[in-house]
Amino acid sequence: MRALAGVGPELARKLHEIGIATPADLAATFPRDYKDWRTPTPIAQIVANALARAHAPEEPDSNEEIAVARIVRVSEFRSRVSIISADLDDGSGTRIKATWFGRRGLKLEAGERIFVHGRAALKRARMAVTVELNVLHHRILGEDETYRGTIVPVYRATKDVSSRVIASVIERNFETLAALAHDVVPRDILRKHDYPPLREAWREAHRPPTMEAAARARERLIFEEFFGIALAAGLKRDARANGGGAPELAAPPGLLERFEASLPFALTGAQVRVIGELWHDMAGSAPMNRLVQGDVGSGKTLVAAAAIVLAASRGVQSALMAPTEILALQHTRKLAPLLLPFGIRVDALVGSMGARERSGTLGRLASGECDLVVGTHALIVDSVEFRDLGLAVIDEQHRFGVEQRAKLRAKSRAPHTLHMTATPIPRTLAQTKFADLDISAIDELPPGRTPIETYVVRASRKTQAYDFVRKNVAAGQQAYVVVPAIDESEAALTSALAELEVLREDVFPDLRVELLHGRMPPREKDAVMGAFARGEADVLLATTVVEVGVDVPNASVMVILDADRYGLAQLHQLRGRVGRGVARSYCILIAPDDKPDLERLEIMTRTTDGFEIAEADLRLRGEGEFAGTAQAGGGVGLLGSIVSDFAIYMRAKIDADAIVAADPRLERAEHRALRELVDRDASARAMLIES
Repeated sequence: MRALAGVGPELARKLHEIGIATPADLAATFPRDYKDWRTPTPIAQIVANALARAHAPEEPDSNEEIAVARIVRVSEFRSRVSIISADLDDGSGTRIKATWFGRRGLKLEAGERIFVHGRAALKRARMAVTVELNVLHHRILGEDETYRGTIVPVYRATKDVSSRVIASVIERNFETLAALAHDVVPRDILRKHDYPPLREAWREAHRPPTMEAAARARERLIFEEFFGIALAAGLKRDARANGGGAPELAAPPGLLERFEASLPFALTGAQVRVIGELWHDMAGSAPMNRLVQGDVGSGKTLVAAAAIVLAASRGVQSALMAPTEILALQHTRKLAPLLLPFGIRVDALVGSMGARERSGTLGRLASGECDLVVGTHALIVDSVEFRDLGLAVIDEQHRFGVEQRAKLRAKSRAPHTLHMTATPIPRTLAQTKFADLDISAIDELPPGRTPIETYVVRASRKTQAYDFVRKNVAAGQQAYVVVPAIDESEAALTSALAELEVLREDVFPDLRVELLHGRMPPREKDAVMGAFARGEADVLLATTVVEVGVDVPNASVMVILDADRYGLAQLHQLRGRVGRGVARSYCILIAPDDKPDLERLEIMTRTTDGFEIAEADLRLRGEGEFAGTAQAGGGVGLLGSIVSDFAIYMRAKIDADAIVAADPRLERAEHRALRELVDRDASARAMLIES
């Protein structure tokens, strides 16, 4: 980097910290937005726009503007921070006060012509609302100079490296960086989509002559970015499909009928369909890598049981890994009676087990006496050995890292893998982040599940929500109260410890209120949860530790404090803790009084469809890290958004899949450069990591 003009040791260090370590990284750093400074706005219009915002509370208090005007008067106020003000007039009939903060030594003269860029902010006094321009950039213009505006690129900035600094380095080294852009996407694909060569798109991205040209260049660059990721996903899927090595577990005749006959209830159509998909995968020599997604209570455990029954019928062992001991032990209790008719031995393996009990389980796994082990991270330590592991089931798979999931599979040469999640995955991420997985959806709830009514309530009415809890407890039901923080150290959040005191002393002094949070020892957590499940507590005050795996059919009310702090998918997960019995069930979302916009939370009141909620959550919160790993190099993050640019991704995916189908190892001369595209892109490399 220090070979580039304008990059000294200190700036090179700061750029390295944000992932720009080489000239190639800088060449892969593109504007995230543009400011159209070609035409200044009349001051009268700037003021009118700002005053209109004063009557629209949903609008921001300030907006960026540019203007060309003459300085009428200059004043300076000196304190610890220098404040310079100037009245500006552009002849449009209205003046505006422009202010510079912290610019000691700045010289402005009345009568000068000036270009200013700043934020037009509302200033509210007792009797009136005025508009002031807080200046970010300015330039004195010559008396006869014609203002020639440009389209200004905006780069992702940090506290130490501003957008202007990145723009300056790119501009000073423009030709050197442009020379690093060379096409690897096949020409026929570029012609198919009418895309220009990469170097041309690179130039227009940084120096766009028009906003339309900037948009075209951005689409071309995003296509190449997504093409590399889709190519990596296709290579990964092909390698798994043709890798072989997994046990071929074809279902014996009549196994599904015997499984259904052993159940006290009928399988739903969705469960039958997903079991068929699992058994089809398990019959092949390619390792199954399937994700089963479905709402809380949709019957994922039953589907997993069917896969375990098939594995045991063919003489191989199964392992189920869950993120918490509570969930692991709950799975053990649920699965044991389902598997008993088939003579399947079930053992648990969790961190809190005693040495003798643990040793016995390890011995039965190694000898093959144990057909299914259910556990936590304790399953992936080196001392755990299987006689013949044929099926790995990973519950709430997003709670485990890539390495943790890989360690469980490494207990066998090529086991079939079943991932399960109660967090529905939007179709956008299903096609991208999870592109190497086959996905099954249990989109049908078993009969008898009680619909959950959801309401959004302001914090000032929390007392009424607690009155509603008392009413339901009096009717023989139980309730959850969920808080986001454990103690007072997490500012601006309701603390579990503080709320516990309020509930026990003031709100429910006559009820049995228990506390559950993530810092409690496992045995203490299990004791509290067990007491609540047995009906020995009326109200369970908890953090989000109850989000996964807690099954109490008698609980009918869920109150979530500071609900605005959660994502919609997490709120949906929490809501799924109630409605598991026959009583009418309710979820009450408590939001602060000072939050004007509750549209996001209102989505929860309109639907209980987890897939619809997941799409809305992704749209509102963004997709985060694309492939589940932090970026290392390759500029400062993805240019494209999987949410808003999904159509471009699908276009790239169709082309990438066609290439992998024809040349799965990219060995053809015209495809060898594509391996470079996969190798140089951090997100594409991350996609190649086994999930």
